[in-house]
Amino acid sequence: MYAQPLTDAISEAEQLVREASFIESEADLLEGLQYLAGCIAACTHVAFDYDRDHPFLHSGTGPFTKMGLDNPDTMYFGTRVVAGHEYVVTGTRGTTTDVSFQLLGGEYTDEVVPDSETAFDDRKLDIAADGTFEWRFTPDSNAQLVIREVYNDWSAQRGSFAIARTDTAGTAPPPLTKELIERRYATAGKQLVQRVRTWLQFPKWFYDNLPVNTLTAPRLTPGGLATQYSSVGHYDLPPDQALILTLPVTDAPYLGFQLGSLWYISLDYINHQTSLNGTQAQADPDGKIRIVVADQSPGVANWIETLGHRKGYLQFRWQRVSRQLTEADGPTLELVDLGAVPDKLPYFEQNKISDDDWRERIALRQKLIGNRMVG
Repeated sequence: MYAQPLTDAISEAEQLVREASFIESEADLLEGLQYLAGCIAACTHVAFDYDRDHPFLHSGTGPFTKMGLDNPDTMYFGTRVVAGHEYVVTGTRGTTTDVSFQLLGGEYTDEVVPDSETAFDDRKLDIAADGTFEWRFTPDSNAQLVIREVYNDWSAQRGSFAIARTDTAGTAPPPLTKELIERRYATAGKQLVQRVRTWLQFPKWFYDNLPVNTLTAPRLTPGGLATQYSSVGHYDLPPDQALILTLPVTDAPYLGFQLGSLWYISLDYINHQTSLNGTQAQADPDGKIRIVVADQSPGVANWIETLGHRKGYLQFRWQRVSRQLTEADGPTLELVDLGAVPDKLPYFEQNKISDDDWRERIALRQKLIGNRMVG
């Protein structure tokens, strides 16, 4: 059977999911199985719709194909490139906050974080008055190209991106062969197992060894992104308690905060407020942003919903920075009883939100994600 390597890999990946050490409830397992389905879809798409000599940009990470603590504020595009061939990336710059380009010298695995061969943002491109641009490059070794388009405002207009290999542009791939189909099924299976293994391992390197209910000072994000800092941690939060995160309003063009589940993926950010960025977050008169992480609503606009996840990951990101960030730019964290939140927020009366306004807030998220993904 042509599909046997893929079906065998699905069974192996399902076993990895079912045996994850952190599963404590049926909800944890069901989330893992939903995550697995997205991984299957993404790996099948990449394996079958990729041609080495005729590249195009695909999105292997999104709201339904999550991995690697995917950022709710980011659109991800990528492809593989081959050493010694010239490529041209063309596009039109939208009104989003940041577009970054990165060449990774390999792929993430459960043993290796690949080196970044090139990493820069769109400020280094020659962008024409109409927003169009072109970037030509010839990689010295086989690499993975990743383009990230980052939204500090979900109503911003997305850009457009395309890639071509200059020696094959205008030609077509050869017809399908039995050997190619066999190889694609095998590749999809191999990538699936590696994807699940990798992102089960990654938080063990960078999160799980930190004291619980703490956040690191801002640091350059692992993986070689040139202008991104992050502050990370993991939490253990009973339903009757809350975390209050306080940080100064930033001069960085992009600020984002999100929760992640123990599968190291974003929570549902379409139908729930599990993330906030610099436009969405309410700032207090003293120049501080105060975010309340809790399972139950504290009645404030900056509530981040845990969605029943007693344990999970905390992630701040600052992007397009033009200076080194320090501890003073980062967040502080306080664990409090949920009932004490009003007394702990100095501007609680201004922070309060009605049920109707909260519903409007969620409806806007749903609308803007729809526009961003299909508009």
